[in-house]
Amino acid sequence: MGRYLTKRILNMIPLLFIVTLLSFTIMQLAPGGPEYVILSAEADAMTDPAKVEALREKWGLNDPIPVQYFRWVGNMLKGDFGRSYYYRLPVKDVLAAALPNTIRLNLFALILIYGISIPLGVISAVRQYSKTDMIVTAAAFAGQAAPSFWVGTMLIWGVAMKSGGLIPTNGISTPGITFETHGWLSVLADRAKYMLLPLTVIVFGGLTGLTRYMRSSMLEVLREDYVRTARAKGLAEKVVIYKHALRNALLPILAISGGLLSSLVGGSVIIENVFSWPGIGRVAWQAVNNRDYNVSMAVMLLSAVLTMIGYLLVDIAYVWVDPRIKYD
Repeated sequence: MGRYLTKRILNMIPLLFIVTLLSFTIMQLAPGGPEYVILSAEADAMTDPAKVEALREKWGLNDPIPVQYFRWVGNMLKGDFGRSYYYRLPVKDVLAAALPNTIRLNLFALILIYGISIPLGVISAVRQYSKTDMIVTAAAFAGQAAPSFWVGTMLIWGVAMKSGGLIPTNGISTPGITFETHGWLSVLADRAKYMLLPLTVIVFGGLTGLTRYMRSSMLEVLREDYVRTARAKGLAEKVVIYKHALRNALLPILAISGGLLSSLVGGSVIIENVFSWPGIGRVAWQAVNNRDYNVSMAVMLLSAVLTMIGYLLVDIAYVWVDPRIKYD
């Protein structure tokens, strides 16, 4: 396994190089520049070519493009992702403040998505063409057709606005409620209250697709010869389904799970902005809008790394689910 992990990690290096090149190129091709955002507080300065030029010189924006790229990559290899033009802070500090909020939100979402969609998919497949199957399938199709920003807006209008302020629509916590002043139980209840709506939207979006995948995979496995053989031997239906069929039905689910990690981070861009959740998605949105090159490129790189890690974990999990698969 050690050789396999080493090989996979080495294969990630050229991919990361391509990601850095693409992200840098995209930001360079984007219209505008960070100098105007930095000077936006001074209306006169924005129209003064000398001040704009001085700022570009200060930040190294006048250097040749290859020089800027290799300087950024070189600093990144040293752990220096540069300084945010918009936040006026090191990029590491900006990401370090936002990343835990996104991880916490998406971790709970992943647990709920898998914890609900797998049983729903199994039940729907086992009871094919029943009322339960039709309801689950119809809900899954309807859920996939609904954009996350629309679901979030409807929740704000239909639930939060009519709850009399009981369910917050933006932010992450109530100012002043801390472990020191209110105790851990009050803090956890407050955090859960703020997480309720964005978590519901993420779970709803992930649940619908994964339930359909699980149902299709389970239906395919239930038609296999070894399942028919297990039933012919007189094994209990629960043993046939949960011991023989489920493990093999999970393999296709694992295959798509690698991309789910990065897609949740990508989807957080919309959801975190709808609910003003201070996570990586909101930081990425503000960075793009404000031409904050360093933050934007760091977020792209982070998404790529998460995708690679996700697929690596999937490959490792394959062996646990199906012992016939060996590391090569």
